[in-house]
Amino acid sequence: MTGRWLTVAVNLGVPLVIYYGLRAAGVGVYLALLADTLVSAAFTGYKLLRERTLDGLSAFFTAMLAVAVVVALVSGDERLLLAKEGWVTAAAGLWFLASVRMSRPLAYLFTRPLLERRFPIGPAREPWEVYWERLARFRRLWRVSSVIWGVALLLDAAARVALAYALPVDAVRVAGTLLYAAATVVTMLVTNVHYALSGLFNGWSSLYEPLRRERAGT
Repeated sequence: MTGRWLTVAVNLGVPLVIYYGLRAAGVGVYLALLADTLVSAAFTGYKLLRERTLDGLSAFFTAMLAVAVVVALVSGDERLLLAKEGWVTAAAGLWFLASVRMSRPLAYLFTRPLLERRFPIGPAREPWEVYWERLARFRRLWRVSSVIWGVALLLDAAARVALAYALPVDAVRVAGTLLYAAATVVTMLVTNVHYALSGLFNGWSSLYEPLRRERAGT
């Protein structure tokens, strides 16, 4: 859990500190943006080399950073580079939507390590893979959640690109981070309401009824 939050903090907070620190030292916008992107990429590369594993969260940030690095290296335009966060977010949104057709949607892959040991509470307590294999409603729950995240990220991406071209250059990075935080909180609230209404947290809910009936031999 700590490692996951460290990954998020490094990929979001550290680049912001680097960018504004370099700008305060008189470094140009393009070089400051390039530096904060490359630092994030270096951290992810080090993490992958050390752990030699690529879980869902690491794969997500690796792919998104790869897009950001390519944009940073091929473009000398400050506004385009500022808008890269929007293009990266758009790529993430499309990935979430595409994952609905994959063997396991991204919402499931990201949420399972956080909640599997805690929920559901009550009867029918099984590893989530059991639910995935045997409960159609459980599978649908995560596909819907992935669609919610995909749409939210695409909306966030559009707002980021608009901010990149509308605000003063030095206001874009902090505005983008605040937008990301607000969009993430709202989307998490929406998805958690979806989980609660679907019965994910409650082992007595109708979501798990087929397993309860099977245990009871009916």
